[in-house]
Amino acid sequence: MSPRASPSDQAERLIELARAQGFARVGVCDASPSVRADELRAWLDAGAHATMTYLERNNHIRTNPAQFLEGARSFLVVADQYASRRDPPDPAHESPTGRIARYARGRDYHKSVKKRLHTLCDRARELFPEAEFRAFVDTAPLPERELAARADIGWIGKHTLVIHPRLGSYLLLGGVATTLDLTPPASQRPIADHCGSCSRCIDACPTDAITPYRVDASRCISYLTIE
Repeated sequence: MSPRASPSDQAERLIELARAQGFARVGVCDASPSVRADELRAWLDAGAHATMTYLERNNHIRTNPAQFLEGARSFLVVADQYASRRDPPDPAHESPTGRIARYARGRDYHKSVKKRLHTLCDRARELFPEAEFRAFVDTAPLPERELAARADIGWIGKHTLVIHPRLGSYLLLGGVATTLDLTPPASQRPIADHCGSCSRCIDACPTDAITPYRVDASRCISYLTIE
């Protein structure tokens, strides 16, 4: 691609590459510092991360994501839909049976999503040989939900997950940090917080782990059974 391509043209080309990898949602955002650093510190100080001590490490990157890649200026953020509200319910069983979270069924998404992101990076390097690219999924110390909201993937709901108005919150997040200067193309539209006065996620949680825009991991069944 021409080195004179505009930041929005560069973004459009990367978005096309990501869509070719089958991601449900794609967007771009800048690599500016997190605006939620104080919230993260308060959540950790309250011990709401339980025994997930890895969340105490590398917070200089979580609060300043540009440090994930030297010279990073932008992020391409993707969402992979792992389930839908239209999926059939679990089959009935005569004997008692356990259930696991939908995102934990099937292949390890860390490997499958990252493999596609690595392919995306390889093709991006062919287009922009002067630029650097580094892929990530949720194992990297990055504020991926905040980046996803900035990239207009959706909004962060009261249950702390990213929600898209049509796709819901059954989304896995990942992306690519790059030294390219990307600006959102005209097709990328902001998505406002639609939670409003709704409290369905809070009311449905059987262990009262959710308060508005906050989850106490020590009470969360998913944390106790998976993390």
